[in-house]
Amino acid sequence: DEGKGKIVDWLAERADMVVRFQGGHNAGHTLVVGENVYKLSLLPSGIVRGTPSFIGNGVVLDPWALKDEIARLGAQGVVATPETLRIADTCALILPFHRDLDGLREDASGAGKIGTTRRGIGPAYEDKVGRRAIRVCDLAHLDDLGPQLDRLTAHHDALRAGFGEPPIDRARLIAELREIAGFVLPFAKPVWRDLNAARAAGKRILFEGAQGVLLDVDHGTYPFVTSSNTIAGAAAGGSGLGPSGVGFVLGIAKAYTTRVGAGPFPTELFDKWGEYLQTTGGEIGVNTGRKRRCGWYDSVVARYATRVNGFTDYFLTKLDVLDGFETLKICTGYTVDGRHYDYL
Repeated sequence: DEGKGKIVDWLAERADMVVRFQGGHNAGHTLVVGENVYKLSLLPSGIVRGTPSFIGNGVVLDPWALKDEIARLGAQGVVATPETLRIADTCALILPFHRDLDGLREDASGAGKIGTTRRGIGPAYEDKVGRRAIRVCDLAHLDDLGPQLDRLTAHHDALRAGFGEPPIDRARLIAELREIAGFVLPFAKPVWRDLNAARAAGKRILFEGAQGVLLDVDHGTYPFVTSSNTIAGAAAGGSGLGPSGVGFVLGIAKAYTTRVGAGPFPTELFDKWGEYLQTTGGEIGVNTGRKRRCGWYDSVVARYATRVNGFTDYFLTKLDVLDGFETLKICTGYTVDGRHYDYL
């Protein structure tokens, strides 16, 4: 929400390749090039400029969403081919029952709703960590998936029964995977190998994050977070390049603060000025269509983000949105039960 798509688009013209390393298709990224507006969710932003684009192993991939997004961009004249787009063969897949479970859990959570996008991101990461995920490389060996499906259905069928849902239809799942496999597999590559070769050749590699720091599963406002590590350090593990390959770390933040969905927000404005920020800044989620919550710039969060990411540079956006204010406020600390905190 900070203008990341715009900055990545600008940087992508100067990079040799762009890499996504975490998340899925749960965050929208808007690029405006001339008269054209491109809305991306899963594909790296470099794809619009024709910059070779990579989806790393840290991403969870919905193959049907991938196909739809490629088709949508194709209608706008942006063509993704196995030469311009490479997907790590070890990416875990988001499957239809992951989306089902995401929605069922959210609907049953009542006041405990997290505000997920209901796209199956969290359940897919759970299966990855639980060692029962189906991965991109498995699409080439669907006849050998029996043992993995046993692990998968043993877990999910019990959960589905608790929600009053029928068990997973294994035959239907295999049929759906067989149908989509031919589309996905030409893009599948050992991305870690390609990136290491590019680095050895002196290529400029741009890593593109997908969510803000406070949505990091370890460093964010838990449990109102996403299911992956969103900080810069995740670029190494989520791509296979290694930590020594990341040297320049650019943080991007707006001159005010926003949040989508539930979770703490100390500087949130509930008055006409909060509405002004929302309207003037065009603060509506690309994927969800939800209005973003708006408030004053929180320098405590900014310092925290700078430290846990190791930012070497900081890009402040949307200063012009504040032109309508005579007075600006900046959060420099929190007071809780009479005690002052200058850190998150």
